[in-house]
Amino acid sequence: MALRRGQSLRNEGLEQMENQKLIVRFALVAEQPSARDEDRLSHIASENSIAGIKRYTGFMRGRDLYPLFDHVSLEANPRAAKTGNVTSSILESLAKTPELFPFKSKGILLGTSDYEALQRNRFELRFNDPASEGVLDGGHNMLAIGIHMLSAVLEEREIAKISLWEDMKDLWEEYRAELDAVKDQFDFLVPVEIIVPSDVSDQHIVQQFEMSVLDICAARNNNAQLTQETKSNKLGFYTEIRERLDPDVAAQVEWKSNEWESGEGKPIKVRDLLALAWIPLNKANEEHLLPLDISVTPQNIYRNKGECSKQFDRLMSNPAVSAPVDGPTHELTNDVVKSCFDILADLPELYDIIYAQFPDAYNSNNYRFGSNNIVKMYDPGKRETAKDKSGFLLTQPTTHYLGMPVYYRYPDGLIMPLVYGLKGIMEAKDGRIVWATDPFKFIDRHLKDIAGAYRLVLDMARFDPQKLAKNQASHEFAVGEFEKALIKQRAGAAA
Repeated sequence: MALRRGQSLRNEGLEQMENQKLIVRFALVAEQPSARDEDRLSHIASENSIAGIKRYTGFMRGRDLYPLFDHVSLEANPRAAKTGNVTSSILESLAKTPELFPFKSKGILLGTSDYEALQRNRFELRFNDPASEGVLDGGHNMLAIGIHMLSAVLEEREIAKISLWEDMKDLWEEYRAELDAVKDQFDFLVPVEIIVPSDVSDQHIVQQFEMSVLDICAARNNNAQLTQETKSNKLGFYTEIRERLDPDVAAQVEWKSNEWESGEGKPIKVRDLLALAWIPLNKANEEHLLPLDISVTPQNIYRNKGECSKQFDRLMSNPAVSAPVDGPTHELTNDVVKSCFDILADLPELYDIIYAQFPDAYNSNNYRFGSNNIVKMYDPGKRETAKDKSGFLLTQPTTHYLGMPVYYRYPDGLIMPLVYGLKGIMEAKDGRIVWATDPFKFIDRHLKDIAGAYRLVLDMARFDPQKLAKNQASHEFAVGEFEKALIKQRAGAAA
């Protein structure tokens, strides 16, 4: 079967990546610190010097960026590049005032621990670990410049289809020959900075550089509102969570900023998962199984997910929990935390089940869940004949994680204490946190009784989801109800 043109070029590019050297050329470049600077710095204590890092800063012609577009991904950049106001401004600058572009743009930051300075302002770069080396900052500049160049060989309707870096890269590979024919017209200057170890032959300095790259990358991206979750994802803190999740759920999570395309629907925020992780992690802390005393208050799982994220980062950064294994990337080493992640893998589905089943469980106790004005129903038949249609939905709602169709839509705050209540059916066993019983069967069997008792909490909060979810007592009440139901279940089994 014949390969598509783009596939053929992509395979050729991969072969070139393996067999040829990636060489970039500066129009103007300066070395910092220079050999003269290093001589002066040699009299300074090493801890006060340039931290084992050297950089080359200058300007590259647009046409000299071709090797980067041919071979480099944006995997090392914590923020995924996508089109928007930022890229529109860059494109306008390139089109209208290209002579000012090098002074209006912060440009592109490259980083690698394996390089060689050549003659005539050229550098051989080898990105041995694309996850932490390559384009560290300036992904939106790269995307916009790539679009600008493609505009010379493509019609506007094709350019309009580009949304993500991957879209641009596919077109770049497909039209590589046409781009080569117009290469010389791209003589605008782009600010480029390359950071490298000060001595690539010194293994200690190279390792120090690799550990520093992530901090540099995060600091440079702070101006672009880089989130804590994006940094943690770069450190590998989410790897074992991702591997444990249902693949359908994992595919919907926005693991780093901007990687979700706007037309694909609303993504699951990674901090939603981190908040849920604190249910088993709190249990582990209560059992004194964690290497440090760390937890979050139950209500913060709903009202302050940013705090949950920060605490998660603090836990995962502890040397008794994870260790760096490949540059800045960490590997989870703590079995207790691993067991909590095993529990977490079930929580998105359990969350959705509680959300879906709670209205009927509540109604089974002779209450009327749909009578509250914050609750909306999906019932086309009843809506058709109802005089007041304000309590009905035109489209069927779905659950937060798995997208299961449901017949009620209501604020998640109403059931957050019940989700936290799942902690009541977790236990410590052999130094790990495990389910004391099958949680799915438990919900099917006991949710009606728990919902009946839970009405007390709903009445006290007057069905206000904010008061309910932000009150610690409501969460503790739910945990107690789950614990009581488990005791009754075990007593019945023993009888």
